[in-house]
Amino acid sequence: MELSGGEYSIGGLPVLGLAQAVGTPAYVYHAQVMERQAKRLQQAFMATPTRFMYACKALSNLAVLRHMRTLGLGLDTVSIEEVQLGLKAGFRPDEVLFTPNMVPFTEVQQAVELGVHINIDSIPMLERFGQAYGGKVPLFLRINPHIMAGGNERISTGHIDSKFGISIHQLRHVERVVASHGLRVEGLHMHTGSDILDTGVFLRGAELLLETADLFPHLRYLDLGSGFKVPYKPDDISTDVEELGQLLGQRIQQFNAGRETPVELWFEPGKFLVSEAGVLLVSVSLVKQTTATVFAGVDSGLNHLIRPMFYGSHHGIVNVSRPQGHKRIYTVVGYICETDTFAWDRQLPEVHVGDVLAFLNAGAYGFSMASNYNSRPRPAEVLVKDGKAILIRRRETIEDLLALQVEEPLTAAPVSM
Repeated sequence: MELSGGEYSIGGLPVLGLAQAVGTPAYVYHAQVMERQAKRLQQAFMATPTRFMYACKALSNLAVLRHMRTLGLGLDTVSIEEVQLGLKAGFRPDEVLFTPNMVPFTEVQQAVELGVHINIDSIPMLERFGQAYGGKVPLFLRINPHIMAGGNERISTGHIDSKFGISIHQLRHVERVVASHGLRVEGLHMHTGSDILDTGVFLRGAELLLETADLFPHLRYLDLGSGFKVPYKPDDISTDVEELGQLLGQRIQQFNAGRETPVELWFEPGKFLVSEAGVLLVSVSLVKQTTATVFAGVDSGLNHLIRPMFYGSHHGIVNVSRPQGHKRIYTVVGYICETDTFAWDRQLPEVHVGDVLAFLNAGAYGFSMASNYNSRPRPAEVLVKDGKAILIRRRETIEDLLALQVEEPLTAAPVSM
C-alpha cells in the first residue's frame, strides 16, 4: 500500500475507491508484491537447483493459486482438500507435495491415487504405507530435527515436544521399516517453524538431513520447509534469504559433487510470499471513550483476522480516510462477543465513525483462518493485478450460512453386540 499525494493506493488503485466498490470488511491482495517476493527467492538461489512450493494454507483462494503457478512455483499442501484445490487451480500432480499430519490413512490413499508427492511424518504411517505400496510409490520423510526455531513457541514445529515429524533419533527404526518394505525414499523434509531470522537454523537442519542421506540411495530432494520472517513493523527485520542462498547453495553444491544423482533443494514459503501482499479493509463503527481508554470499534473481529488474538502478532494499522490527521491513541477492537483486540494503545490519525482502516501484512493466515463465529459472514476478497481490481470471492450472506443446515432423518447402522 503506497501513500502519494495524500491518498493511499494499491497497484495504482485508490484504496478508498476499492473499499467503496466492494464494501467492508474486505481482503485486498496485490499480485505484484507476490511476484516480487517470489523473484527475490528465485534470484537468491539461482546458482542452486531449487524449487519453491507455495504453502497454500497461508492463502488458498483459487485465483491466488493460479497466480502462484504462473510465477513458476509448486504447491505445498497439508490436507487432501488442499491437494484437490491445487489440481483444480492447474498444478500438475508432480508439482504438488502433500504433507499431512494425524490424518486417516484414507487421505494418503487418495493422494497416492491423485499422483502427488507424499510426505510421511510418523513411523506408524510409514509402516502402513509400506504394507500398502511397498516400493511402488516413492515418498518423502518428514524429520523432526529437534531445533527450536522462530520467535514464538506457538509457531515452532521442530522442537522435541512437537507433534510434527519423525524424531531424528528414530532414524534407526525408520531404516528398518524402509528396508523391510523395500520403500523408495526420494525426499527428506524438515520444517522447524516460522519467523526464523538466523540463517544458521536452515544450515543446521540441512546438515542433519545430509548426514542421513547415505541411508536413502534413491534420494532426489532435500526440503527445508520455510519459516522465512517478514517485517511486521517499520523497524522490523526479515530473514536474509540472499545470505542463505549463498551459504546453503555452497553446501548443496559440495554435497552434490560426490553424488551420481544430485539432490534438488526445496522450500515451502507461504507467509513470505503473501503476507505483505494483503491488507484487510474495515470501517469504523463506533468510537467509545471510557475512563482509561479510547476504543475504535470496527466492522470485523477475530472471525476475520485472528492472528493478533491467537499469536499476539503485530499488524500495522493505517487510517486510510485521514492520512494526515492529528494523531491520537486508540485501542482498536472488533465486533465479536469476545475480547477481540487488534491493537492496544496505537497512534492513529484521529479516527471518526465511517473511516476506513487498513490492517497491514494481512495476506497470510488472514482469510484462511477466518470463521463464521457469532454467525458472522466471511469477507470479500479482491486481487489487484495489472492495474485492475478483480473480485475473487464475494462476501458471504446469511443464505450462505444456512445453505448447509438441514433437518434430515439419519439412518444409523445396526450395532453388533
